[in-house]
Amino acid sequence: MAEKWENLQVNGATMRAFVCTPDGPGPHPAMVVIQHAGGVDNFIQDMTRRSAEAGYTSIAPDLYHREDPNSTDDGMTKLGRLQDTNIVADVNAALAYIRANGVANGSIGIIGYCMGGRVAFQMAGQNPDDFKASVPFYGGNTMTRWGSDAGPTPFDLLKNIKCPVLGFFGEDDGNPSPEDMLKIAAELTANSIPHEFHMYSQTGHAYMDHTNPNRYVENSALASWPITVAFLQKTLGRVAAGAR
Repeated sequence: MAEKWENLQVNGATMRAFVCTPDGPGPHPAMVVIQHAGGVDNFIQDMTRRSAEAGYTSIAPDLYHREDPNSTDDGMTKLGRLQDTNIVADVNAALAYIRANGVANGSIGIIGYCMGGRVAFQMAGQNPDDFKASVPFYGGNTMTRWGSDAGPTPFDLLKNIKCPVLGFFGEDDGNPSPEDMLKIAAELTANSIPHEFHMYSQTGHAYMDHTNPNRYVENSALASWPITVAFLQKTLGRVAAGAR
């Protein structure tokens, strides 16, 4: 597997993106990996590597690229400044990069963690013809707009989704709550959108983040990833041997 940072152009600005490419001849199916509140940090970089190890060219765009590089604000403060219009532009730039570098059979999926789970719902509805799979991990704030000029909420966009959705939730999470999960599932069902949701007991928000011992729930995390890989194999194509 090869990994590198690329500089992409978004509306005249430079956005860094972490890119991992599977071993072996391409082209490969692809995954857009969406950050959590911590940005494209060690956790997101590792999850991008995991997607590549599973056989998918994977790209994680830095949605905080408009921030002052010298800012000492924490992730939640930066998250509060994100705007939906900019998120859409950034993910579209990542899609353009993937297409410019080849993708097998046009097979592209999107996966996201925390705020990235919100974006995985949002972009599957915003760009329904671009994605063949969407995997939101504990995506909160799906029923709110981000930014003064924001359009529909991710929840509003659910009805547009054309691809299968695989979602993961924690029973002890408050955002998204179990009630939020049921509301999202009902909306997908009402619009005949294939979906598979998993909720884990004694599990809260950010349970996949192995870099955060206060949040990481090993049993739930270890259970989730093989389900994810099997789903991607079914929706996007082949999986490399030895994917972890």
